[in-house]
Amino acid sequence: MQGKHLFEYAVIRVLPKVEREEFINVGIVLFSKRAKYIRMLYKLDKQRLNSFSSELDLDLLENTLLSFDKICCGHKEGGVIAQFDIPERFRWLTAVRSSCIQTSRPHPGYAENLDSEVEKLFKELVL
Repeated sequence: MQGKHLFEYAVIRVLPKVEREEFINVGIVLFSKRAKYIRMLYKLDKQRLNSFSSELDLDLLENTLLSFDKICCGHKEGGVIAQFDIPERFRWLTAVRSSCIQTSRPHPGYAENLDSEVEKLFKELVL
């Protein structure tokens, strides 16, 4: 991928109690239509999540994020949505939800190296 690429990214968040609207950032999903690129990075810090709320089902959270990753990558195990084209998968992943896993609104950016950019955003906003 040479040259600069317009991209969009969203932060993946866990809301232990949706009604309180408090969240912990756990991942990033970044996509570029022109570059035909989509990538998701996530990390569940179980100790941090448990200190935030002891009621979370961490195995369920991890399985849900794994499903998001399969959809993002277009794996067959991701079901019908994983077979959508890249922009549709990104829009599905970033759709407004009222569940304990949500995403921020998509934000635009411009970068030469999309892999480096998603890793940079992951370090800045999640780790």
